[in-house]
Amino acid sequence: MGRAATSRRALLHLAPVAGSGWAAAAVAILAPDAAAAIAAALWSTALAACALLLGRHRSWRSTHPPVAGLRQRTRVRRWRPGGADVRRVLVVIVLAAAASAAVASHVASAEPAREALRELAVGGGRAIEVRAEVIGKVERRADGSLAFDARVFTLSRGDEVHAVRGEAVVRVAPQDLQAGDGLDVGALVDAEGTATPPRAGERAVFVLWASRGVEVARAPAGAAAVAAGLRQNLLGAVAGLPGNGAALVPGLAVGDTSLVTAGLDAAMKESSLSHLTAVSGANCALVVGIAFTVAALVGASRVQRVIAGLTALAGFVLLVTPEPSVVRAAAMAAIAMLAVLLGRTGAGIALLSLAVTVLLVADPWLAASLGFALSVAATASLLLVARPLAAGLARAMPRPLALALAVPVAAQLACGPLLVLIEPAVPLYGVVANLLAGPAAPVTTVLGLAACLSAPLAWLQSGLAALAWVPASWIAATATTLSDLPAARLPWWEGLPGAVALAVVGTAVGSVIALPRRGRRTRRARALAGTLVATAAGVAIGAAALTSIAGRWTLPSEWTVLACDVGQGDALLLRSGDAVALIDTGPEPEPLAACLSRTGVEHIDLLVLTHFDLDHVGGLAAVQGRVGTVLHGPADAEGAAAIEALRTRGASLVPAAAGMTGGLGAARWRVLWPPAASRAFPEGNDASVVLDVRGGGIPPILLLGDLSASPQRALAAAGSLAPPYGIVKVAHHGSADQDAALYAALQPAIALVTVGSDNDYGHPRQEILDTLQQTGARVARTDRDGAIALWWTSERTVAVWRDRGG
Repeated sequence: MGRAATSRRALLHLAPVAGSGWAAAAVAILAPDAAAAIAAALWSTALAACALLLGRHRSWRSTHPPVAGLRQRTRVRRWRPGGADVRRVLVVIVLAAAASAAVASHVASAEPAREALRELAVGGGRAIEVRAEVIGKVERRADGSLAFDARVFTLSRGDEVHAVRGEAVVRVAPQDLQAGDGLDVGALVDAEGTATPPRAGERAVFVLWASRGVEVARAPAGAAAVAAGLRQNLLGAVAGLPGNGAALVPGLAVGDTSLVTAGLDAAMKESSLSHLTAVSGANCALVVGIAFTVAALVGASRVQRVIAGLTALAGFVLLVTPEPSVVRAAAMAAIAMLAVLLGRTGAGIALLSLAVTVLLVADPWLAASLGFALSVAATASLLLVARPLAAGLARAMPRPLALALAVPVAAQLACGPLLVLIEPAVPLYGVVANLLAGPAAPVTTVLGLAACLSAPLAWLQSGLAALAWVPASWIAATATTLSDLPAARLPWWEGLPGAVALAVVGTAVGSVIALPRRGRRTRRARALAGTLVATAAGVAIGAAALTSIAGRWTLPSEWTVLACDVGQGDALLLRSGDAVALIDTGPEPEPLAACLSRTGVEHIDLLVLTHFDLDHVGGLAAVQGRVGTVLHGPADAEGAAAIEALRTRGASLVPAAAGMTGGLGAARWRVLWPPAASRAFPEGNDASVVLDVRGGGIPPILLLGDLSASPQRALAAAGSLAPPYGIVKVAHHGSADQDAALYAALQPAIALVTVGSDNDYGHPRQEILDTLQQTGARVARTDRDGAIALWWTSERTVAVWRDRGG
């Protein structure tokens, strides 16, 4: 028993090795110029600790002179500074320092080439053209654009052609891609556009905005083509199935979420079920377990079973593409298979720590991947926390129910602090949702994966897809039902303070559940944890009230223009008397619904949809059935479906064109853009509806939508502007593609920038901020200021109130 306990403690010593490696990777990728110095210091530490450890085994002999009648005695003396515990500490220090040094060395060795590529792509200030291989799934972003990871081979800038090697993120508008052109993992593509730096710590060296589209030079070949074909066949097999269940089958089976609508995605996030559509360790475990079992049933030896499991795992990773969570899970499964082969099945935490360490040495940029962190946190919580939680819950409920609840509770406690970094809210029904939907997930995964692999037999694939649809529909129904319940998400503090606060609260909740009720110390600890939980719950409920029911008391009653804080998107309210207009709806329904609730707005007299990118129309669900008139720009097929849904709920549809006018209470509005039946600007950003609104207490305001520099110049030349303006809504969230002369002519008193914090576009760009400063405008930004209220004072000046700062 003692030896087993010692072995378990030794295995746990790998956890600080992984933690130190992760910390070193984070520091190195955030400060790559210092990576070489960090590596040198860590290697020195490892060598010093290793020398100290080896010094414990040095010995010397002291031989006494022989004495008559006695044997010669040899005395061996060893240095023992503290015994076995010190030796273990030294071993951990050696391993941790060596792992951390290897991580920092990787970053240091890669940085010169990365810096050279970054300078080529971003430093010239010109459009570039690249040839690259697609290495990540093509996914839709919040603004409606498509993005994928690519490995760049050549970069052209003007007449210069450079052979390079590095990774980039390519973003492109959906209308610039042709259906069925072969854009998938493994394809060779040509893309042209402008490059911007990525956020600090990202693996990608630059972000390429492919304004001229992406051309597939060569479709995927070999194994990549087979995998892409299997994924596409699965999408086709579920295409005819009804409801949301059809969209979830590819997500649960192979991680393809292209069929998931914005509404379903929001419901999955609100109910804390979005992890089910991301391939994770559970999927890898299923695949390896099935392969291992099948091999055992046919009489395979242990080596053959391990080979079968590893082969199936490699094929599965290729099929679903190697995302961070998949790579982590695959690495851990591979190490587990090796342990089985050697006959030494390791502890879970040791395997997880070893997998994390190996992956960080191979790819230090995983340290900045939130998906990787969520995957590791969830796995660690299940290994360390689930059992004590189950024991604690079993004191108050039947043991089977306690065991079922312990897993989602442990995962929620571990992942919650990381998730609030994405969205500052806590799903209140997440545990219930996972308890209800959890059993259906593996069934959908296995049946969906079987359907994917049975593509050559169309009749079999259709039948398996239909069977997978049943449990997937249950998951979708669970998500949509629970997300519609009152108070589905509790607002929380933003950023790192919010993450720390939720981690403390989670620790307290876990302590209340898991700590035994006997003993004076444990009773005190439980009482302290309970007090902390009650205090945090009270503060959170109060904060939720201030952003909803009591929120209108915190807003100045005089406001006539309100920029809602909806993240990276537009949602502006205009109010004249009792009449209200809403300009765009932001990327998601929840932030807009919170803003409307806070202001007490129940009905939208005029809804203006400037264009149909997701960051402007993604929140439409929040105003369905509450709109009188919809004034909209040119619409593509998806946009036409969106406004038709509004019409069926009672709204009147009015296509916008330059020259149209109308009223909002005592205010008047004019459409300045787009020109009627324009062939030059048929749809999209450059066909955004541009409004001039003034009167009725509303300061003269110009809303520029997402116009780029070219249509901005055309707008200025049209002669319909009426400067000076009290407020100008800066185009396209403060992108660099602006016409400085237009802003100089507008003479804005307030420049309003609707932008999300930590967006990966670099908005607002310094170029437009410098332009606005030169015009003398005061800049108000939703990323820093939160919601922004403005109104026309009696002195004919614009008053500005900021949610963060007053």
